Amino acid sequence: MESIPIWRMKTSPNHFETLNRELTVDVTVIGGGITGITTAQLLKEKGFNVVVLESRKVGEGTTGQSTGNLYGITEHSLKELKQKYDTSTLQQVVLARLGAIDLIKNNVGNFNIDCNFHPRLMFLFEKENSIDIDEEISIAKEIGLPVHHIDEQFPFSFDKGMVLPNQAQINPLTYTQHLAKEIHGENCQIFENSMVSEIEDKDDFVLITANGFKVKSKYAIHATHTPKGLQVQYHTTLGPYREYGVAAKLNGNHYPEGIFWGHFADRKYSVRSYGNPENPHLICVGSMHKVGQAGDNRKNIQEVKDFLSKHFDVNRFTHQWGGQNYKSADLLPYIGIKSSGSKEYVATGFSTDGLVYGTLSAQILSDTLSGIDNPYSEIFKANRHQPLKAAKKFVKENADVVAKLIGDFLSKGESQEVRDLLPEEGKLLQSSDGKVAAYKNAQGEVQYLSPICPHMGCTVHWNHAEKTWDCPCHGSRFDTDGSVIEGPALDGLTMK
Repeated sequence: MESIPIWRMKTSPNHFETLNRELTVDVTVIGGGITGITTAQLLKEKGFNVVVLESRKVGEGTTGQSTGNLYGITEHSLKELKQKYDTSTLQQVVLARLGAIDLIKNNVGNFNIDCNFHPRLMFLFEKENSIDIDEEISIAKEIGLPVHHIDEQFPFSFDKGMVLPNQAQINPLTYTQHLAKEIHGENCQIFENSMVSEIEDKDDFVLITANGFKVKSKYAIHATHTPKGLQVQYHTTLGPYREYGVAAKLNGNHYPEGIFWGHFADRKYSVRSYGNPENPHLICVGSMHKVGQAGDNRKNIQEVKDFLSKHFDVNRFTHQWGGQNYKSADLLPYIGIKSSGSKEYVATGFSTDGLVYGTLSAQILSDTLSGIDNPYSEIFKANRHQPLKAAKKFVKENADVVAKLIGDFLSKGESQEVRDLLPEEGKLLQSSDGKVAAYKNAQGEVQYLSPICPHMGCTVHWNHAEKTWDCPCHGSRFDTDGSVIEGPALDGLTMK
């Protein structure tokens, strides 16, 4: 079984060069996922000269770890949203998301992108009263969504459920990589393996990559799922989470079509089929937890496998992977200008709704920079302050961060000797100089790193399933050599 997302079965052969020269442009976009690439597309179409700096490969970050589902509602139940927002706002949120799906559909057609785009029904169902389906249907109808109770033949045992028509699915990696290929060229340059390590905010922005080359621009856009660097106003109101996906081959050819969201007690699972009729797979995503706080997250992956095996006749599992998301305190993403008078823009807090919210961000940001009044910019504005809507979540997230800072500072680390480390295992060990993050590779060589996240000083924890060092405070993740994988950190873990 491959420990990679299933989308890479159909990956694009595109390769973009690493930044190797100084550039001056209108806009620098940090991040080459669906948010960054779509933003670059729309800015280029509006006449801007754009550079995209991707730290690794286009589309292979959060975009390429998603479910590939496109839907108008959000991860949060309509009841949760209704408790914070009025009916008109809920209508606007759904209309904004449906408009973003239309942009994706139009791009697929206009650029002839072979990314398995398919219209689908969306099914939301529950077991043991885990969510009030009747209330969800009532609110959905109130905001104009054409929903009804499930009366189709259904592959799950459930108590109640609802159907939402006219949603869609894609291969998100193929879509983003192909779109990048289409826009790369005049007035839009895309660079891979070009991680931004420093951001200087002067009269213009100067973004410096890890290999020392600079891009100067009037505007800078953080399309990195969470803003890079020390952005306290966002990192204190965003909760970083990971969840896990698996893909399986079934015995027989009974692969259900649709987007299936199942609520079971305190867990939610997303299930869908993917692939051509001659090579179908069934995908399941779920078992969410706070970054760096799972204990042994191999159990989370097994939980997803067990769920799929319980409900379907699984022949074998073919792929497994993890994905990250950031939840905002008031349940809506932050999209727009960082602060009044700034030329720095952010798009963050998408929860697990990033393919659609990322595309919507591109629409809002490109309009804003062009002086166009986007009808949804006020709802999602990045510099909003809604203390009553965010208060409970804000307190919870920050209490969690403080607890991790204090608890990990007082903890002495594990006392095992280095020789007790298993191959491809990492642990926090105690040395004469304090705690050390130790990792033993398959050849028996040990890499010693400082366990202190350079972002804001939290102690990283070992991720057993994905073999990374993860920060439990703000979600930065590091490879076994200390290099940054994702999150707000600009610098990697230092060697010891």
